[in-house]
Amino acid sequence: MMASSYSAKEEDGHHSGSAGLGGAAIRTRKPDNTAFKQQRLPAWQPILTAGTVLPAFFIIGLIFIPIGIGLYVTSNNIKEFEIDYTGTDMSSPCFNCSQSFSWNSTTPCRCVLFFSLDQPFEEPSKECEPYRTNENKPIAPCGAIANSMFNDTLDLFYIDPNGTKTQIPLMKKGIAWWTDKHVKFRNPGGSNPNLTAVFIETAKPVNWRKPVYELDTDPENNGFINEDFIVWMRTAALPTFRKLYRIIQKKNNMAPTLPRGNYSLEVTYNYPVRSFEGRKRMILSAISWMGGKNPFLGIAYITVGSICFFLGVVLLFIHHKYGNRNNSSDIPN
Repeated sequence: MMASSYSAKEEDGHHSGSAGLGGAAIRTRKPDNTAFKQQRLPAWQPILTAGTVLPAFFIIGLIFIPIGIGLYVTSNNIKEFEIDYTGTDMSSPCFNCSQSFSWNSTTPCRCVLFFSLDQPFEEPSKECEPYRTNENKPIAPCGAIANSMFNDTLDLFYIDPNGTKTQIPLMKKGIAWWTDKHVKFRNPGGSNPNLTAVFIETAKPVNWRKPVYELDTDPENNGFINEDFIVWMRTAALPTFRKLYRIIQKKNNMAPTLPRGNYSLEVTYNYPVRSFEGRKRMILSAISWMGGKNPFLGIAYITVGSICFFLGVVLLFIHHKYGNRNNSSDIPN
């Protein structure tokens, strides 16, 4: 009959074998017999069954298929017309150019290709509906956003103790994004300064009091590059929004931009809002290193930081309560 003994120290990585030279005990590299080092911690993993997987596939399919159909139909409705002028065919007008032209050629080779369109390429786009045409002329600028452009005029006056009114100069340039002003928006006609002649075949938007080429007397702020128009065309994501109307230039570092005292605001009321229960406000705002007043960013950082701090406190409590226990769960002899 054979018998074997069990040593808890052997489970912990310590063996009670015979001593070697010098009486030193033989040690192994076996991890300690703890739940963490022996991978016996409680774990959770999802069990994929037909009852959980199939509904997810059906829901994703029902959401993605209509979106895909809409995108596919929209893509197919976009008209394209291709003209291949490589000149590989002998019948192509550019055949001779493709044969004789080289990188170091100093004489340009010209070829003319004639083509016809079976269907017209509409301009402006149908996306401008229902504000696309007026009096059988294309509206410029077209669309509902342009048609609803804000057109109130605000004038600010400072009233000194003697009752004298002094108008505060409001800068109407520099309120739009640089990329919108110099890249995204352009007037037709190239360098033609006569915008009246350029827009002669167009009609003004239905709700506008004057055409687009009379938005300003300054040619650098007129037509499609008018900064009030550009600011309005950058639409807001929410129904309650703010738009930069004017900038009050600081005179010098010694005097405040708007001194303490009485003011008057004269409004030319052109923009009706009672039909949709809208509200209009004029807001005087200072700026800081982060721009104008926007509490959302600070609230977002506070929320995320508070959640992280709370989780840190919870984990610290768990570590303090359970981490001081004996890490080695030795099995008694």
